[in-house]
Amino acid sequence: MRPTPHKALATAALAVLALAAALLPVSPAAAAPPTAPSADACTPAQVVTNGGFESGTSPWTQSSTSVITSRAGQTAHGGTSFAWLDGVGSTHTDTLSQSVTIPSGCSSATLTFWLHIDTTETTTSTAYDKLTAKIGTTTLATYSNLNKNTGYAQKSFDVSAFAGQTVTVAFTGTEDSSLRTSFVLDDIALATSGTTTPPADSTRTPAAPAYTVSLSSNTSGTTWTGHESATFTNASSTALSEVYLRLWDNYHGTCSAMPIAVSNVSGGTAGALSVGCTALQISLASPLAQGQSATIGFDLAITVPSGADRFGADGAFVNIGNALPVLAVKDAAGWHLDPYTNNGESFYSLAADFKVTLDHPTSLLVPATGTSVDTAGSSGRTVTTATASKVRDFAWAAGPFSKISGTSPAGTAINIYSVSGISSSDSQSMLATAKSAVDAHAARFGAYPYGELDAVIDNNYWFGGMEYPGFVLDLVSTTALTHEIGHQWFYGIVGDDEYNSPWLDEAFTDYATDLAQNKTGTSCWNSVSWTSSAEKITNSMAYWDAHSSRYSTVVYGYGKCALHDLRRVLGDTVMAKLLKDYATSHWYGVSTTSEFKAAAQAATTTDLTSFWTQHRIDG
Repeated sequence: MRPTPHKALATAALAVLALAAALLPVSPAAAAPPTAPSADACTPAQVVTNGGFESGTSPWTQSSTSVITSRAGQTAHGGTSFAWLDGVGSTHTDTLSQSVTIPSGCSSATLTFWLHIDTTETTTSTAYDKLTAKIGTTTLATYSNLNKNTGYAQKSFDVSAFAGQTVTVAFTGTEDSSLRTSFVLDDIALATSGTTTPPADSTRTPAAPAYTVSLSSNTSGTTWTGHESATFTNASSTALSEVYLRLWDNYHGTCSAMPIAVSNVSGGTAGALSVGCTALQISLASPLAQGQSATIGFDLAITVPSGADRFGADGAFVNIGNALPVLAVKDAAGWHLDPYTNNGESFYSLAADFKVTLDHPTSLLVPATGTSVDTAGSSGRTVTTATASKVRDFAWAAGPFSKISGTSPAGTAINIYSVSGISSSDSQSMLATAKSAVDAHAARFGAYPYGELDAVIDNNYWFGGMEYPGFVLDLVSTTALTHEIGHQWFYGIVGDDEYNSPWLDEAFTDYATDLAQNKTGTSCWNSVSWTSSAEKITNSMAYWDAHSSRYSTVVYGYGKCALHDLRRVLGDTVMAKLLKDYATSHWYGVSTTSEFKAAAQAATTTDLTSFWTQHRIDG
């Protein structure tokens, strides 16, 4: 994804982000706790118990029996129960707390909760009623009647500094003498994962997934129903008794009204939904030994919400990104069940084969990942069959697009799909940009392997641009489209754990974009200014979701500047060979920071230790 300076169409979204930034920790969440965390191996876990309050009140401690409730007046984010603090309208204090133990050695620990605030206060300047969120003695954030909102908003904090400790997660709501404010909490979670040493590729499982999907849409392309199956192999020496499906787009709804609904599971037994209903556990019919394969199947229903989003409908034009359930990755750190982030990406998955059949009205064009073939369906309908090999995800769109096509000089077929309001000249410009970009990246990192490349152009996208294998969403922007096409190599071909190592795709892609546009990054490192000792290029999305105003500056900007500096240390020729060889050795695999640092060190006799330290590249 490429954040860009948004136009007037995104002003509201920016205002929300600015408000979120204003609510960042009063006392930094990363403040050093009294005891340093242990260096033991991490045991990934979700350590808050009964975070959705659906199992009574235990083990929560509440100031009164009315805090955890399902009474009328407020509603749950998911399920039927929630925690309702205050809302009395007179001097009052409510508290809610739980003691948790954060496993030792975990590189990622993220506290999340959903918060709704409503109030009868009329002031726009004075915080009369307040809610404070704390972990241990550290205040994470303070909210007030000034932060009233419609519905729930998710809050996220990096609490990895507390690994190896038992601490209390606590919420305190206070009201003054008049006018009520209700602070409503639900789906509280504290997820941990990661180790200090990246695992070897061979331990990542389930491996070699193959997905077969058949879906049919309604007349507008906003609902899709059908069936999906996934065949996979256990690559690990440890028997595999379960898998997890990531239902990423349930972030865009609620657990009681899920946009991605899975039912009638075969080949295993569906278990509990977790991580905001974006992860579904499936216990396999029998454990898989190393090298054994299995298939699970399920019915699938997709409901696309309104909004010019990577999963959303902008009027008649529908984007369906991250909607197909895909298998989560298990490695030496355990299952990667990181939360969805709207600030960047969480979509860590292994290269897979997809065959997707999409039955839709003929009036809708359906660009998609892979190579597509259209055949006549029933009256007034078309069946688009898209096949893709060694891709990490599958996305498509549907709508009455205007389409133009061409072929790059090196032979890649390009299709530009434009929504209404995009001029013919802008569409032609984007076609020319795509032809140039795909060939420029291919020459540097290896031939583009995915057949055709589809780009959907819509100036209403608040996020700037978004990448999927062989399929991108973008504004009318030469730089943004060059960037999204660069992601075909860094994230697509050379994979990474997007949640825990976002720099490995975003910084590398921004660097590739600079090279494609003949930008050398001269002196760009001179403008670097860190806000704290905890800020690093290699921080995870857990950190950046808690410091969202700095994400683009550090990961994209400082990240690409660090790679420009590395090129100056190694020399242009050596750097070019390093990246092409690195891409070749990780083709369809997964990159880690430690592997890239080792490859760079092997390319030079210069000791790079101080370089990594100066540029804050850890791992």
